[in-house]
Amino acid sequence: MNTATLSTISLVISLCSIGLASAEDLIFDGESLKGWKALNMSYWSVEDGAITGESTLENPCTSNQFLVWQGGDVADFELKLRFRVTGNGCNSGIQFRSKIRPDGLAVGYQADIYESGPYLGGVCDEIHTRKGHELLTRNGQKTVINASGKRTTTDFELNATMKPPGEWNDYHITAKGQHIILRINGVKCSELIDQEKEHFDLKGILGLQLRSGKPMKVQFKDIFLKRL
Repeated sequence: MNTATLSTISLVISLCSIGLASAEDLIFDGESLKGWKALNMSYWSVEDGAITGESTLENPCTSNQFLVWQGGDVADFELKLRFRVTGNGCNSGIQFRSKIRPDGLAVGYQADIYESGPYLGGVCDEIHTRKGHELLTRNGQKTVINASGKRTTTDFELNATMKPPGEWNDYHITAKGQHIILRINGVKCSELIDQEKEHFDLKGILGLQLRSGKPMKVQFKDIFLKRL
């Protein structure tokens, strides 16, 4: 068996170990921001082999910023990535099935990132036309929203937690139709079934958030997307 064959087998085994079977599912090359764009690119770079969003005293973030994947809309999909964040309450998120307004702000579902509490691993409704910024289901809960908007929630036994500062965390998002499941570090932390008429989103952009406010840094790497 030659070296090229061994390398191919090693790559397949590596991808299968995280639940994906094709190298084409890797949507960040680890070296550049090719295939990713934001209205203001001054906040975004590649550092430590990761997409890095950073605000500073010299370059403050006064409104939420979103780096959007240019590979087209996502509908039913699985997304797996690693993230770490410091500063500003560790407040960030992964935007999906969303729209980008002309001012660069995102509208739609967000898999939330926060230092702890209900927002970490919750599904947030980012600046939606219905009620504005809203937490649809929180860390440790399953929420069913019926066609009229009524919510029914049940609690899980476990909540998601972040690893110590500086360590990488795993995020896993699964979206099939009106059913969304979020997992952080292997723990199913929230589940949403959104059936509300004229509200649920079945298709839209995929993006990464840098939150407005105090200086912070958020990093994302090993970003794998599988369309279902």
